[in-house]
This record gives sequence, C-alpha cells and structure tokens, in this order.
Amino acid sequence: MWFLRKVVSQLETPRDQRPLGSGWLSGSLALLASIAGFLVVILRWYPETFSYPQIAFIQDSGVVTFALRFFLLAGYALALVSLILSSRKSLGWTALAVSVVASLMATTQPQFSGETPQSLYFGLDYFIVNVLIVGFLFVPLERFFPARPEQTVFRPEWQEDMFYYLISSMMVQILGFITLAPSNFVNAQVPLDDFRAYIVALPFFVQVVIIMAATDFVQYWVHRSFHMVPFLWRFHAIHHSTKKMDWLAGARMHLAEIAVLRSLTALPMFTLGFKPEAIQGYLLIVYFYSSFIHANIGWKFGFIERFLVTPRFHHWHHGSDREAIDINYASHFPIYDWLFGTHHLPETEWPENYGVVGDNVPRGYLKQFIHPFVKDKPKAPAE
Repeated sequence: MWFLRKVVSQLETPRDQRPLGSGWLSGSLALLASIAGFLVVILRWYPETFSYPQIAFIQDSGVVTFALRFFLLAGYALALVSLILSSRKSLGWTALAVSVVASLMATTQPQFSGETPQSLYFGLDYFIVNVLIVGFLFVPLERFFPARPEQTVFRPEWQEDMFYYLISSMMVQILGFITLAPSNFVNAQVPLDDFRAYIVALPFFVQVVIIMAATDFVQYWVHRSFHMVPFLWRFHAIHHSTKKMDWLAGARMHLAEIAVLRSLTALPMFTLGFKPEAIQGYLLIVYFYSSFIHANIGWKFGFIERFLVTPRFHHWHHGSDREAIDINYASHFPIYDWLFGTHHLPETEWPENYGVVGDNVPRGYLKQFIHPFVKDKPKAPAE
C-alpha cells in the first residue's frame, strides 16, 4: 500500500513541481499505456466475459492485437524515459512492472474446450476505448494547454471519477438493455417505415449531423428537467459535485441518471431509421466529445463557440457562481440554449468556482449512490 500511495502522490504532483523534462508526463503516460496493455491481455484471455458485442468488430479487425503491441511498447519506452528523467521513480517502475506482467501473460492464453456464448458479459473493451485511449489523448492536452494552469492533471478525486468510468463501462450490458427499451417499444407501436426509408437514403455525414441535432434536442430538455425537478436534481447533483473540471469529470453520473438520459436521448437515434454506420459514427464522436467539453483545456475557439459546445461553454454550466446557475444545457449545439433562454457565455471569462452550491453531496461512490434516496442531515448551527 505504501508504494501505491507513492504512485498516487507522484501522479498528483503540483504543476509547478513537474516542469517539462521532469519525467512526470512520460511516467503518467507510461502507466496509462501499461494498464491499457494489461487490460487488453485480460480481454484476449476472456473475450466472452469482457467483450461488448456492439463493438466486437474491433476484435475481428485485428485492432486489439495492434493496440496490445502499441500499449506494451509505449509502456516500456515511456517508463524508461521517465526513469531516466525523473528523480522520483514510482511511476516509471510501476509502469515497467505492469508492462512486464502484461507481456508475460500475452505469450500464453488459456484454452477453453467447448466454449459456449455467455449471456452475461462486462464491457472491459468499452472501458479501454472509452477511458484509457481517451485519457492517453487528453492527459498531454491538459498538461500543455490548461484552462487553469494551477490545476494538476490528476486532481483530487480523480480516482473516484475513474471508478465511475469503470462501473458504467462494466455495466454496459444492463445499461444497453435499458437504453434500447423505449426505442424498441416505439418501433413496435409507431409506423415510421416511409420516414425511415427517407432517412436511410441520406448521405452518411448528413445522417450523423441529424442524429447529433435530434439527440441534443431531447438531451437538452431531459438535462433541464434534471435541474428543474427537485427529486431529479438529487441525482444530477452528483455529476455537478466535482470541484475541478477535467476529462474525467464527465464520468461522475448516478447510474439511474445514466439510464434515464440514455434511454430518452437515444429515442430518435434508434427509431428514425439511421444506418448502423451513422449511429456508430455518432457514438464515436460522443465518446471523445463528452471528455473534451469537460476537459481542462483553455483553447480559444472564437466564432466556433457560436455553433458548437466547447469546454468554456460547458464549464459555465458546471460553475457554482450565481451567474452560472441553470444555464448551458446543450451538449453539442448552443443554439438550443439561445432558443430557450438559457445561453450564457461571456466574451472571455471562465467561471471562478465549480461544484454544488451548499456542498451537500457526500464523498465516495457508495455514499453518492444512496444520496438521492436519503434526506440531507441538517447542518449544525455555527457557534
């Protein structure tokens, strides 16, 4: 445990103590790469248990083998760079050790006779794609282009939000069933064949844009309802409880909110007749876009901010300043906030503070899971 604490401590090193060339960035990326490689090995050992069927084409295409080689080589190379540059060796040695274990495991694979398809599976591959690859992209971006330079890339509570990512990814089968249930009902009850024939004939790019616009319109109103209805807000407050914004912050969502949000926003996507390729294209965009708008990236987008949601736009939604309350609900297109009177984006400013006003959301996954169902304890009066 003491060594693990040293690793976490090195990951959370303040920015002013990890200048370029200190070995921190190479060590952090080495750890991400080595963990990703180890998880890919586990995925190859037990594909029936840990593979998400909706993205099985990734394994069939040989991408998994390429990813394994890439992650292991990156883990070795970056770990060695970190060990050379850094005076603190915890990240480098840990990444190197995990890479070695993953390499040894990759040389053998359990053989199972009479394999039968399993009805229960967990989305380990979904977790790898949705977190580790995304993290490999955003950790350097937050390191070199931060909106808040004083914030560490692995800020306080990052472990908690990583756990949120793990739980939602591993529960992908249950969440997928809940997501598709309303769409399956609509498809069975509402005759839309003529309209679907028109949609499916549209070009791929047009279909993706329509999916983004339609899902964002539904998402806007569902999201706004979670702010306006007190009972729903108790669920959504968990998402807003993070006090530091980065690429992991978007993961902090109660499972009940995920189920409601996905099942309702997916209605137009799965009922209007879009091609599977267009749906997959949209989902790929969402995986990266959600992390992007939460990320601690200070890029200036100029006129683009009028048409697309950017980190600064969404950071205002998470602000706890008075002017940041109940604004900017859209996830893709700010025009919905313009149309319905909730748009707020000063010329250059960012919000001063983040989190829930009153700070009444507890710390820890289990406490946050039951938080919507229990009454808040009254605070003791100040002496």
